[in-house]
Amino acid sequence: MSTIKDLRAMSLDELETKLNESKKEQFNLRIQQSTGQLSNTAQVRKVRRQIAQINTLIAERRKNS
Repeated sequence: MSTIKDLRAMSLDELETKLNESKKEQFNLRIQQSTGQLSNTAQVRKVRRQIAQINTLIAERRKNS
């Protein structure tokens, strides 16, 4: 998990790459949860919040450029 400070230091391309990675991770966590293999359900919430943070930063960068 990246902190917001780490995310702010990334370029737009890096953020988009991180967003794709996070979405893949979210998908894998949902599959694990549906099959009963996920032991730490709080991880789903963390990934969902990270996706929201990345989307917010991308929107800010696009608006300011």
